[in-house]
Amino acid sequence: MSSSGARGPADAVVVGSGPNGLAAAVTLARAGLSVHVIEGAATPGGGCRTEELTLPGFRHDVCSAVHPLAGASPFFAGTDLAAHGVRLLTPKVAFAHPLDGGRAAAAVGSVDETAGALGPDGRAYRRLLGPLVRDVPRTLPDILAPLGRSVPGHPLAVARFGIEGLPPASVLSRLLRGDEARALLAGAAAHSMRPLTAPLTTAYGLLLLMIAHSAGWPVVEGGSARITDALAAELTALGGEVETGRWVETLGSLPPARAVLLDVTPRQFLALAGDRLPATQRRALRRFRYGPGACKVDWALSGPVPWQAAACREAGTVHVGGTFAEVARSEAEVAAGTHPGRPFCLVAQPGVVDPSRAPDGMHTLWGYCHVPPGSDVDMSGRIEEQIERFAPGFRDLILARSVRTAAQMERYNPNYVGGDIGGGASTLWQAVFRPVPRWNPYRTALPGVYLCSSSTPPGGGVHGMCGDWAARTALADLARTRQP
Repeated sequence: MSSSGARGPADAVVVGSGPNGLAAAVTLARAGLSVHVIEGAATPGGGCRTEELTLPGFRHDVCSAVHPLAGASPFFAGTDLAAHGVRLLTPKVAFAHPLDGGRAAAAVGSVDETAGALGPDGRAYRRLLGPLVRDVPRTLPDILAPLGRSVPGHPLAVARFGIEGLPPASVLSRLLRGDEARALLAGAAAHSMRPLTAPLTTAYGLLLLMIAHSAGWPVVEGGSARITDALAAELTALGGEVETGRWVETLGSLPPARAVLLDVTPRQFLALAGDRLPATQRRALRRFRYGPGACKVDWALSGPVPWQAAACREAGTVHVGGTFAEVARSEAEVAAGTHPGRPFCLVAQPGVVDPSRAPDGMHTLWGYCHVPPGSDVDMSGRIEEQIERFAPGFRDLILARSVRTAAQMERYNPNYVGGDIGGGASTLWQAVFRPVPRWNPYRTALPGVYLCSSSTPPGGGVHGMCGDWAARTALADLARTRQP
């Protein structure tokens, strides 16, 4: 996919080919612009790559593995992934959360079915999630947009989500009585990579539950890289090009273009721009906060994980961490700069619906836990202990493993600052002002230069909306400059 760049100057240059960089490039190309994407790595994709990390024939997703937003975001809703061979496979159980004694909570497609297994909390679950799930088509476009920059299309529905989601998950948990419902909330809220006592952690949990009950939590047949391949194929069909193996050191080294879009975090932008940025914006960008790191492990297994709870054996994602209190303790320890003895672990098992990931009868397993930023501690032993706790015999199935500490994650992809795979801390401040306090968060102080990474709204995840919004901003600015 490497290009010689011999086609002449492009209208727009995009630096970085993660999902947001490619989404920006495709949006610009659909509008008729010529687009040149420059990627430092040997292959495009950023956090959306698939490689044989352990043994031949075992295909592992390098970062993103499960895609709750791929089938739900407005950008992907307008992208014909299937035409480029992408099949989203949705497990019966979106995610499960095992508890001691062979128990588990499970989020399935139906609110009623999920609530029916939550005992004394079933009624409260229906009352809370029912209206939110009903309103997903109305609220999701605004949730995946810059906060407060425009009047929502359905203000009452968006306000309901905001009111329910603003408090910490620890507050909502007090309204629940059973371990199962509290665990379900804990696992979903912990995707925020924040202590569960922090504001907005409930919003993360509710959003992921809402999508579990509407679009589901699919995996991509054959691996997440097929999303990257589909976006690159559409871009190429529209006349764009993707150049790989070229690390950009400064903005001045880029080919001339009417617009430059950067799929990088504030730290890389500061390095690229240097003294071209005004001192005020340099200071603001330096204040941007990054979240905890992730230590990630991939396993080649001789068979499926022997979860004690049946629901876990049908789930594409398993949240491993025990009770709400245990998950909260783990996330608090990470925030305090320590490595949990019993970490909360996110585990994905694509083989539940996609046997193509491994040789016949065998499986791949993907998992990570949160760690302090920049950690070089190998957490694989602690992660495996947690899985073994709920799936006795798991270790006996391990044929090979591949480990990336948080420090190694950053070396693999510089956008993962300190191993932060989300592009920045999910604080209340950065939910409103991400990456800096600015009415349009995609414009920078340099005319014609835009940020389009997950450090801009709406943040991390394979949804393409950061890139789509940045490209729309660039197109609006270009339209204005063409006016007499």
